[in-house]
Amino acid sequence: MKRHTWNESGKAVLGGVIFLAGFALALVFGWVIFPGLLFSQKNQPINFSHAAHQDSSCEDCHTFRDDGTYTGIPKLENCVQCHESQMGQSEDERILVEEYIQNEKEIPWKVYTWQPDNVYFSHAAHKVKNVACTECHRDVTNEQKNPAYKENRITGYSSETMKMVECEKCHAQKGASNNCEICHK
Repeated sequence: MKRHTWNESGKAVLGGVIFLAGFALALVFGWVIFPGLLFSQKNQPINFSHAAHQDSSCEDCHTFRDDGTYTGIPKLENCVQCHESQMGQSEDERILVEEYIQNEKEIPWKVYTWQPDNVYFSHAAHKVKNVACTECHRDVTNEQKNPAYKENRITGYSSETMKMVECEKCHAQKGASNNCEICHK
């Protein structure tokens, strides 16, 4: 009959503890540390308060062309309509007027939901189907400050760029096609 010494069983226990500690460390690195390293946090050039612009409709700044295609991030000319001179006391509005409007310089906004180059997204098709903006974009109506822009250091895309699985889920729920060529051209 073979007797186990404390060394053999102690080694087995120690090996198990080391394995579990390594496994826990790998989980922490993979779920907490790595995502923090993967994304750099950047601020928008100036703060934009959607809440302060509640007297305007979303379509006053975020417009569609006659064919239903989206015009993109609002251009400086949209801001000039109301802010040719400073209306309030905020530092951000001072920067808007003095650095951008007076110099006729477009604001270099960082786009939270910029899609990869291999994705074709038609706002027009979704507008025709009366898909609400907030089904894909965050609800900004009460935002006083822009959230931080988190950019993937490898791809350059925002952390808020919509994931394909979200599009597929919505298409499946609404009976729209999920064929690859619908979104990938």
